[in-house]
Amino acid sequence: MHHRIGRLRFGYRLRTVAGQVFALQVIVVLILAAAAFSALLLQSQADADNEARNRSLAVAEAVAASPNVQQALSSKNPTATLQQQAEQTRKRSDVDFVVVMSPTGIRYTHPTPSEIGKRYIGSIAAAQQGRTVTETTVGTLGPSVRTVVPVTASDGKVIGLVGAGIAVKRVSLAAERQVPLILAATAVVLGAATAGSALISKRLLRQTHGLGPAQMTRMYEHHDAVLHAVREGVLIVDAQGNLLLANDEARRLLSFGADGEGRPVTALGLEPEAEELLVSGRAITDEVIKVGDRLLAVSRRPMTQQPGLGGWVATLRDTTELSALMGRVEVVQERLKLLYDAGLRIGTTLDVPHTAQELAEFAVPRFADYVTVDMTDAVLRGEEPNQPSAKELRRVALHGIRNDTPLYPPGELVQFAPSTPQASSLSSGKVTLEADMAAFSGWQEQDPDGSRKLVDYGLHSMIAVPLRARGVILGVVTFWRSQSPPFAQEEISLAEELVARAAVSIDNARRFTRERTMAVTLQRSLLPHELPKQSAVDVAHRYLPAEAGLGGVGGDWFDVIPLPGARVAIVVGDVVGHGLHAAASMGQLRTAVHNLSTLDLPPDELLWHLDELVTRIDQDRDGNGEAPMLTGATCLYAIYDPVSRLCTMARAGHLEPIIVHPDGDAELPGVPVGPPLGLGGLPYEKTEILLPEGSSIVLYTDGLVEDRQRDIDEGIERLRHAVAHAGRTPDQMCQAAIDAMLPTAPRDDVALIVAGTRLLNGDRTASWDVPADPSAVAGVRAAAAQLLEDWGMEEEAFTLELVLSELVTNAIRHASGPIRVRLIRDRSLICEVSDGSSVSPHLRRATTMDEGGRGLFLVAQFADRWGTRYTSGGKVIWTEQQLSDEK
Repeated sequence: MHHRIGRLRFGYRLRTVAGQVFALQVIVVLILAAAAFSALLLQSQADADNEARNRSLAVAEAVAASPNVQQALSSKNPTATLQQQAEQTRKRSDVDFVVVMSPTGIRYTHPTPSEIGKRYIGSIAAAQQGRTVTETTVGTLGPSVRTVVPVTASDGKVIGLVGAGIAVKRVSLAAERQVPLILAATAVVLGAATAGSALISKRLLRQTHGLGPAQMTRMYEHHDAVLHAVREGVLIVDAQGNLLLANDEARRLLSFGADGEGRPVTALGLEPEAEELLVSGRAITDEVIKVGDRLLAVSRRPMTQQPGLGGWVATLRDTTELSALMGRVEVVQERLKLLYDAGLRIGTTLDVPHTAQELAEFAVPRFADYVTVDMTDAVLRGEEPNQPSAKELRRVALHGIRNDTPLYPPGELVQFAPSTPQASSLSSGKVTLEADMAAFSGWQEQDPDGSRKLVDYGLHSMIAVPLRARGVILGVVTFWRSQSPPFAQEEISLAEELVARAAVSIDNARRFTRERTMAVTLQRSLLPHELPKQSAVDVAHRYLPAEAGLGGVGGDWFDVIPLPGARVAIVVGDVVGHGLHAAASMGQLRTAVHNLSTLDLPPDELLWHLDELVTRIDQDRDGNGEAPMLTGATCLYAIYDPVSRLCTMARAGHLEPIIVHPDGDAELPGVPVGPPLGLGGLPYEKTEILLPEGSSIVLYTDGLVEDRQRDIDEGIERLRHAVAHAGRTPDQMCQAAIDAMLPTAPRDDVALIVAGTRLLNGDRTASWDVPADPSAVAGVRAAAAQLLEDWGMEEEAFTLELVLSELVTNAIRHASGPIRVRLIRDRSLICEVSDGSSVSPHLRRATTMDEGGRGLFLVAQFADRWGTRYTSGGKVIWTEQQLSDEK
């Protein structure tokens, strides 16, 4: 019986606030005790791990710092000295092992002698570089900590490694011995806290008079509603919808009298939206409704956990001013985001029209319904703009929400009248707002009929903003609106900032256009405008400068140079770098090659002289420090002889040419590669190839075959397959190579030249061997005269006989054999006299008393050109006579 009474009392006390508070406090104390005990165990475990790390590190560093260890590591048998010392250290420091090892990880000591000489198991890479390695591993004895410390000599070199390890369990045994003490302390604290909670609950029970939670909640809901509704309107309504309480703020905001308490909410005469929200029965938070000219934020909550049973409380806040302020904040945020996005989307390329179009497309429809951009032609050409005139603007960009706008289209020259906002902005440099276009306040004077069409189309306001960058006006941007609200005064600053950001990008594009135009103009002026006429090869070429914004204008170049004896030199080269300096350097190299080619040198000797020239030029530039060096430029020089079909080539760091045979077979001739120009030190080697008639020589620069997506050897192989077709003309081969290798704009300059070889048939050449006898001159003259008669060139016979007599006579008198004469009928009549001497004749003017010395003078007078070239067996003196139909 007494037990039942005790249980009833205990259950009653638990239903009271005091009983529930006591139970809650006991639970909290238990949770806190358990958490504290767990935290102590975790802290003990963490301390054990830290202690293990510190102990292993201290032992390893102490052993590594020992002079005996450093001295023993330098001995022949470190184990004999270190094994005992390591074991003593291990026992004194109470660690599991102390291992001394070589820099490569071979153990010199170990608690188990059989492990000596084996490789240390663990990470030592950082220790080999002079750093300390500490790691935690898990083995059969549980987690253990290992530390490896480098042993360094006086010069900082790592001469050995010391490792020390200890099991975490060994360190944590001390902490585990404290567990009973911790449990006892926890029990004492738990008992004391429980007793304290019991005393507090007993006192709370007297103060609450044994009330339950429901009664206490209802009582305090009324009090809290009154106490915390000082600055807000408060409504308390019962479950039947009758108003129980309304403070003064609620009456003011909802506009009802003091007699409203006790009446249904529906009888207070509230506005429909407010009444519907208050009687809806749903819980809401800060739902905004409009009551009169105010915006009220309404929050509604039931007074019990079950809505509709215990009534509800509503709070009202006047947010009219806050809403206006938030609206302004949102507008500012939208404008800031607009300007931020403009910086990302405008100016993605260095092209003036494209950047202007990006501005127009970006502003529609976020800021305007239509945007037009007008600039001077000087800006489009990249030139430095003067103060732009309103009558010299060209429409560069137009974009809008519709495509049938009556605005002037892009490309048209627009002449703004002085009364227009555009002209006003250009002259004053300030933004001009036309808020009501339909008023026709003067802007229509430029085109009255067109202005009427614009208004009829729906355009009602515009803002004209000068396009200014770095203090210079480039043009004018006009924002138009038709469907959006008219432009307001506060939007002027946004339009000005938007255009200012775009103007910097447009000016950058203009400056780049100017620099690129100058570089391209310079480069094209230095490249051959028209290839010289010659009969040795049929030439086709392509030159593609790098696309704007990718690589810039570079220093690629090519040339075709006629040489004596109907031969021709084909040259292609590449100067390192891009821009004006690269183009100017290319012009220097091209001029140097032209000058050296007049010496009629073999390709290997010409490249050697060119390399010396580049070295001297760079030495002169080195003191300046502004102009880039020429060192690293590449060049390929080839000479083709249409009489012998011999092609001689040499290259200085350049890509190897491709030879396409008449049957379509394409191959690399194996020309030895020499160092790029300016490096010096190594000779250049030449290759001689006998080409069948109708073969083609393909020369190119790396911009054609080099790509980020493929290896350069792969690019050369693709080019070889592209040109490996029979029956194509050089121009067709050029186009096929460009189509196969450059599907998009090139990132580097591309120079491509294809030379189809020709052959001078035997009926266009003749040669004779001349004995070293002065009497043989007459026979040679007669044979040459007969040959010219057969060729129908009797008019040139007298001059040729005179020239031939002098050259052959000089060879017989002053040179050694063998002497040979060759005549070639090409675009000019070529006469060649070769001998075995390497002494070059000199032109001089004989005096009246001299018996000789007039031979070369006469030759120079009668021949159009003459010169000397050296061969491996001697020299050749040649002359050229222009034929009658060529003069």
